[in-house]
Amino acid sequence: MPGVYVLISSEIGYENVIIDELRAIPQAIEAFKIYGSSYDIIAKFSSDSPEKLRKVLSSVRRLDKIRSTQTMMIIEN
Repeated sequence: MPGVYVLISSEIGYENVIIDELRAIPQAIEAFKIYGSSYDIIAKFSSDSPEKLRKVLSSVRRLDKIRSTQTMMIIEN
């Protein structure tokens, strides 16, 4: 099952709104506010196919108040 972590930089004050929107996505496993980084949120997504995961990531990037993202693919041994 493909999975990714996404680091998200948001506009100031919109972190909780974005986290609520992320958690409403069916493929979202978790989403949290983070500190100590240039990013504000970390989220984990999983799907049964890479194509579905690409669609989810595309929709995440279009959420209002997100400035930038960094996606990290999970590799299982």
